[in-house]
Amino acid sequence: MGKYRISGKVAMKTFMNPIPDDESAWENWWRSAEVPAANGHGNARSVAMIQGLISNGGEMNGVKLLKQETIDLIFDEQSHGPDLVLLMPLRFGIGYGLPNEEFPFLPQDGKVCFWGGWGGSLIVNDVDNGLTVSYMMNKMMQTVVGDTRGLSILEAAYDSIK
Repeated sequence: MGKYRISGKVAMKTFMNPIPDDESAWENWWRSAEVPAANGHGNARSVAMIQGLISNGGEMNGVKLLKQETIDLIFDEQSHGPDLVLLMPLRFGIGYGLPNEEFPFLPQDGKVCFWGGWGGSLIVNDVDNGLTVSYMMNKMMQTVVGDTRGLSILEAAYDSIK
């Protein structure tokens, strides 16, 4: 953690009450619950389509759904420092993580936002390049902010636009 000292109490209360396991995601009680931070359901295509609104000026299929002013709010930094749940330094805008030194695979300048999910999923929106990359896995890993599978796809996407 470098310069951050985090006790882990908040993380323990979050992740151990109850202890989640990947099989929970298969259950009807989990799928019918409304847990905005944890149980969205979709595949990579559906998530990329919705998230692509951010990278494409709020427009989808010729229909304007988000104002540019709304999209711009995402990039207003709200916090930058130790996250008490994930136990790592994070930089947040409105609703998304923003690039910082902990995520060297992301462009560090420009309008880029991201988030990952339980098991290894990853979404990255790069407004400056009009790029949205979505990775939703078929096999969950024990991670909460993406993993090497999604990062390799992200790297290939950036290599393709250089």
